[in-house]
Amino acid sequence: MSLDLSFVGRSWPPTDAYVVGREKIREFATAIGATDPLHHDPVAARAAGYPDVVAPPTFPTVVTMKASRQIIDDPGLGLDYSRVVHGDQRFTYTRPVVAGDALVCVNTVEEIVARGGHHFITTRTDVTTESGEPIVTAWSKLVQRGEEQ
Repeated sequence: MSLDLSFVGRSWPPTDAYVVGREKIREFATAIGATDPLHHDPVAARAAGYPDVVAPPTFPTVVTMKASRQIIDDPGLGLDYSRVVHGDQRFTYTRPVVAGDALVCVNTVEEIVARGGHHFITTRTDVTTESGEPIVTAWSKLVQRGEEQ
């Protein structure tokens, strides 16, 4: 099944806010081996000028992966998730995520291309606070493998 190229440029409504918890940041940092005190100790984070512990740079994956279900689960797109592999991920930050942030995501399909029997879909997720302050933009490339021949 081919992906519907008319989805290029489509955006979905903002997600419900995800409130970033201090313990979630600590758990994530521990899981990826990030030992910087800014990720674990609110006193160290405040001394560095942050209001609370700072999330590691890849933490927004927690929020953006959940938000991407809007795209993945849209039946009109034609995505067969059983044939998907993750091709790429990148982030551009305005400021770090800190405990206490209430994050909202808006998903957009930026590109869909077919090459070698496979489909490549690039999505962008703009992550802001509830009040609209930009935090990070995340791009993800998914590859839907072609069907076995």
